[in-house]
Amino acid sequence: MTYNELKSEENKYVMNTYGRFPIALDHGEGATLWDVEGKKYIDLASGIGVNCLGYANPAIIDAIDKQAHKLMHVSNLFTTEPMVQVAKKLVEKTHLGGKVFFANSGAEANEGAIKLARKYSFDKYGEGRFKVLTLINSFHGRTVTTLKATGQERFHNYFFPFTEGFDYAVANDIKSVRAKADDMTCAIMMELIQGEGGVLPLDREFVKEVEKLCREKDMLLIIDEVQTGIGRTGSLFAFQQYDIKPDVVTMAKGLGGGMPIGAVMAADTCCNVLTPGTHATTFGGTPIVCSAANVVLDTVGDGQFLMKVREKGEYLRNGILSLGSPNIKGVRGMGLMLGIIVEEGKHSVFANKLIENGVLAITAGKNAVRLLPPLTISKEEMDEALAIMAKVF
Repeated sequence: MTYNELKSEENKYVMNTYGRFPIALDHGEGATLWDVEGKKYIDLASGIGVNCLGYANPAIIDAIDKQAHKLMHVSNLFTTEPMVQVAKKLVEKTHLGGKVFFANSGAEANEGAIKLARKYSFDKYGEGRFKVLTLINSFHGRTVTTLKATGQERFHNYFFPFTEGFDYAVANDIKSVRAKADDMTCAIMMELIQGEGGVLPLDREFVKEVEKLCREKDMLLIIDEVQTGIGRTGSLFAFQQYDIKPDVVTMAKGLGGGMPIGAVMAADTCCNVLTPGTHATTFGGTPIVCSAANVVLDTVGDGQFLMKVREKGEYLRNGILSLGSPNIKGVRGMGLMLGIIVEEGKHSVFANKLIENGVLAITAGKNAVRLLPPLTISKEEMDEALAIMAKVF
């Protein structure tokens, strides 16, 4: 079908909840995609950071194919080898000790972390210590609870009443955090780079001070790595570059390499809080999804691979800055999670122009063109994207 034919059918049958770009994608290889009409695109978005090993990755395809011939799903009433393997790799590669709970998305992972934090506090202190403190400009998901956890007022509408028990502090302002962290607070949850908020990295000193405050008040430190995790920033998780030990780490997106998965990893400080009957999900840790996640962790967990991610990030950052365009005000981020800073309100204009010219990019915050390319992107693909950027910017 052509794009116009597909769009006509979509308008009839699919809820209009997305402002989709005017293309219909068909297939891809590496970091390159083609639409239904044969137009080529260099993908600097990777499905919002999901397709971390690119498209048509033979190792992922082979793992899924083999698992599909064995078991696709059995529910969490039974143990399966792929699920156990993924959990073991996550725990061993992060050196947090602890255990893992599997879910299906980043929002589900963050819901699980919130429940874990509240039960941790309830078990030790009883009722009344339930508040979760997050940061202004944060984003933690689209469920009723994780929308309320999100520190952006524009998301707090329509769906009243929201789940109670959340408050927001100013990022990189430890005085603001200390003022908000009262006797009702059980946890502080934050992204180390605020992705949806505008690709805004937190200051390392601030993060260390938050960790210190959590230890002082016995609040759990929850790090939301839904977007920053699985090699995106040049380490397996961004927290490893901040010299901290979180109590809870949430993840999703890149973990499945294209398959839907989320996870809550709890350190040895709180890994036994959730007990049978206190939390569950039908599809979490299902074998076919975990078969792909095992390939991702075997690839991304390698030190040489992560070093290349950091090198590619620097190459792309320097290439963008070297364009010398007055429309580019700077580049921020870490590894292959980058934001091209433009005039406020113009980020959508530039993202659309890039797509028209053959580069897929998305937006973040008020002034960032967000880049989340596959971690396997080649130098040739980056050069092709940079040549198009030179024209657009």
